Amino acid sequence: MGLDEDALDYHSSDPPGKIEISTTKPTNTQRDLSLAYSPGVAAPCRAIEENVGDAFRYTAKGNLVGVVSDGSAVLGLGDIGPEASKPVMEGKGVLFKRFADIDVFDVELDPDDTDAMIQSIDAMEPTFGGINLEDIAAPECFEIEERLSESMDIPVFHDDQHGTAIISGAALLNAVDIVGKDLSDLTVVFSGAGASAIASARFYVSLGVRKENIVMCDSGGIITEDRVEHEDLNEFKREFARDVPGGDLADAMDGADVFVGLSVGGIVDQAMVRSMADDPIIFAMANPDPEIGYEEAKSARDDTVIMATGRSDYPNQVNNVLGFPFIFRGALDVRATDINEEMKVAAAEALAELARQDVPDAVVKAYGDQPLQFGPEYIIPKPLDPRVLFEVTPAVAEAAMESGAARTSLDLDTYVETLEARLGKSREMMRVVLNKAKSDPKRVVLAEGDDEKMIRAAYQMDDQGIAEPVLLGDRDRIEAISETLGLSFDPEVVDPDESDLEKYAERLYEIRKRKGITRREASELVEDGNYLGSVMVETGDADAMLTGLTHHYPSALRPPLQVIGTAPDADYAAGVYLLTFKNRVVFCADTTVNTDPSEEVLTEVTKHTADLARRFNVEPRAALLSYSNFGSVDTEGARTPRKAASMLRADPEADFPVDGEMQADTAVVEDILTGTYEFSDLEDPANVLVFPNLEAGNIGYKLLQRLGGAEAIGPMLVGMDKPVHVIQRGDEVKDIVNLAGVAVVDAQQE
Repeated sequence: MGLDEDALDYHSSDPPGKIEISTTKPTNTQRDLSLAYSPGVAAPCRAIEENVGDAFRYTAKGNLVGVVSDGSAVLGLGDIGPEASKPVMEGKGVLFKRFADIDVFDVELDPDDTDAMIQSIDAMEPTFGGINLEDIAAPECFEIEERLSESMDIPVFHDDQHGTAIISGAALLNAVDIVGKDLSDLTVVFSGAGASAIASARFYVSLGVRKENIVMCDSGGIITEDRVEHEDLNEFKREFARDVPGGDLADAMDGADVFVGLSVGGIVDQAMVRSMADDPIIFAMANPDPEIGYEEAKSARDDTVIMATGRSDYPNQVNNVLGFPFIFRGALDVRATDINEEMKVAAAEALAELARQDVPDAVVKAYGDQPLQFGPEYIIPKPLDPRVLFEVTPAVAEAAMESGAARTSLDLDTYVETLEARLGKSREMMRVVLNKAKSDPKRVVLAEGDDEKMIRAAYQMDDQGIAEPVLLGDRDRIEAISETLGLSFDPEVVDPDESDLEKYAERLYEIRKRKGITRREASELVEDGNYLGSVMVETGDADAMLTGLTHHYPSALRPPLQVIGTAPDADYAAGVYLLTFKNRVVFCADTTVNTDPSEEVLTEVTKHTADLARRFNVEPRAALLSYSNFGSVDTEGARTPRKAASMLRADPEADFPVDGEMQADTAVVEDILTGTYEFSDLEDPANVLVFPNLEAGNIGYKLLQRLGGAEAIGPMLVGMDKPVHVIQRGDEVKDIVNLAGVAVVDAQQE
């Protein structure tokens, strides 16, 4: 099947379309329904009648955007009418929800004229927190947005105009920095004089481009003052008429610093590119075919050509999804009256700054593992970069507050945490730990310190103030990788080839001399990062250790177990995963260490995992899992967790509710737990799940992660005398940083 057939099948599969309404409150009982509708709904109705602003408190208005179109200028399709534009508007709603958790009603209108369109949209103000105008033809779109912005007390934003302007503006800020030019000195040529071109030209002026240095071309050539006198040009084109000789696009591009294409494909050739000034900037954004192809433009000359297009299969995609979801998110959250120029500039500057930061592994993987590092091939972030939400949105909200557009003030630090939580429960949980880590950073030794991921993780730990990283490995390699990645930090490095490791070898010998290690073997072992890091932590020269990125879990765990060992009150270590769902978190133990634990092991593991839960500000409720419910099966496999649960209930140090043995669904489903087994010591579903053996634990957490949609943090090692965590092979940088945060909080408890 081709793309068209696949798309038709995609949109027609049951249920048709791409969006639906879902409830956000319980609707399971008669009581729920009486609160949702009659008679309970009368209370919020009366409250809003007394204070209209309470609509933002009691209804979804504050998170609801109307995507409104008449279908008169659909990208690549033209004037197809309102019904035919509906798939596009639904798609816009998908993007709002996916990237910024904003709900959307798409509204397709068939007005008689511009006045009717304006009146229809204006009448919808009680319904929405904001209006996104979409695919409305120029020049009517200018008047519609302008008049609605004046009459409505909620944000009105025509994305076709401002989205392209903001994203390409961010790209321009970085491009001029790379080529060493100044915005005020640029000569900028526009191909196209429609809504996006006019808005982009205006926005570039807001960024610092001089209006007199902008040359705009339409199908008739350069827009000059002479043409204004002799042709019926609309007022928006007249705004950028220049007192220069007439000519075509090739004439305009001769000597220009920047080309901005918002017209049609294939109208620029290599000769025109060669005629431009040194190190030209080319934004060829016509879709699906740019004004000039990427390879064609890059090969036209030998100096730096910074090229951006609207396509996802080339570097530097100017994609409006980098803008509108996050701009509206910030505007809605401060209840802005409009989206003003200050907010747009703030969005562009935040996007430009984000492109200069290290790119998460997940984003790199999403784009085929292609290198993503600030430079000519990477001047704007990728649309799938999750950091856009909590970098751009707070900047927009802050600009709204400072410019007077906001009706509600936010604490920006707290706001960032709220936004991170929208990306998943795991971010919310990790923020608790990372904030604790920042309050008192500790020295964390990274055993595989010359691995690129470890170096990037160290940079982020240092940059965010989470930890003081110590990299173990080849100094020259570490410095070379840091320089290649453009990481401007000076980490502490311990290079075994240049360091005096005698004291560490002596300490290792003392610890292991009755375990079969000779003095010579100890000297050799401390040259290995796992042993060296373990001894550094054991002697107090480091507070915590991370290892395992390039080793199998058992081999990575062995050195710290031999050198550091378990805590004085512990005989066993265990591996724990924190799994996060939309409205629930569970700690799963043991998932990585103990193969066939006894009741004593299960008892100890449960207590250690409960302590870990409290570091995440979660009050533990523990369930000892089995295939039996409270004696329903009497086998050795069921007796072990049953005995462990009994031991824990009798243990005064186990100051948390615990019960078992029980099946997994009994532990996590409230109706089963409190209905069928009302005698259980657990009054609420368990959030600490202790598996009866390693096989069950490993299988269970992986099924929950892969099929249940859980996000995983871990594995976290509990029961050790000093903080040590063994990373899974292939973990991403964010996983390393997260475990470093956990390790620091562990160290703070010492």
